[in-house]
Amino acid sequence: MPGLALSNVEVIYDKVFLAIKGVSLEVPEGEMVALLGSNGAGKSTTLKAISGLLGPERGLVTRGTVRFGDIDLLSMGPPQRVARGIVHVLEGRRVFGHLTPDENLVAAYRGGRDARPFEELRDQVYAYFPRLKERARSKAGYLSGGEQQMLAIGRALVTEPKLIMLDEPSLGLSPLLVQEIFGIIREINARQKLTVLLVEQNAAATLEIVNRAYLIENGQIVMSGDAATLRENPDVQEFYLGGSGGKVDYHAVKHYRRRKRWLA
Repeated sequence: MPGLALSNVEVIYDKVFLAIKGVSLEVPEGEMVALLGSNGAGKSTTLKAISGLLGPERGLVTRGTVRFGDIDLLSMGPPQRVARGIVHVLEGRRVFGHLTPDENLVAAYRGGRDARPFEELRDQVYAYFPRLKERARSKAGYLSGGEQQMLAIGRALVTEPKLIMLDEPSLGLSPLLVQEIFGIIREINARQKLTVLLVEQNAAATLEIVNRAYLIENGQIVMSGDAATLRENPDVQEFYLGGSGGKVDYHAVKHYRRRKRWLA
């Protein structure tokens, strides 16, 4: 099955604010693709357009197409998209704090005639995240931030997804934990051939694990390419990878937008 494809997608909030403007991107089946950008650039809105979660925020896709394989996702509600194998791990983890890790995983289990047994899926999650097994009887609200992020990803895996979308999984975590979780995401992709769309501000860590990346600014895709090419791009190095060597030119910061060659 071909992967995910967005073509010329526009999203409006409250029938007034144009949040993303003609976004087109592709996530081939089995690959890891990143959507990079600063806070407020339109990354989370793009994910919600795919998963169908714009409605509660009074958002609406007003133009373009969103397809997963040969399926038109815009004609479906969120539950139907989940049934098709699309899972969205929201920013901020959003685990059920009053439940144990085991109970969080049970809550995500879809069951059904063709589903793998829950115990098998749970054991797979604990194999990826042994720390969760050690804390299986603790309330999720008492887990560390990194453990909660592991649980959020594990809960998504229990749904047996074909496409997993991760929104800022590194948020609020130490560099060592980011490295550990990103390594596990790469392992999941390699072992299960699971298609991954990773939304991040942490460009340096992300470009180490993905195949391709898109850069979004002000609701528009302004650059795309394979990860190695983007790592070598001088603009990406300067604005996203700390290529200035730690020296901040505040006059340059003031004229930040004007100096970007891709928006010139």
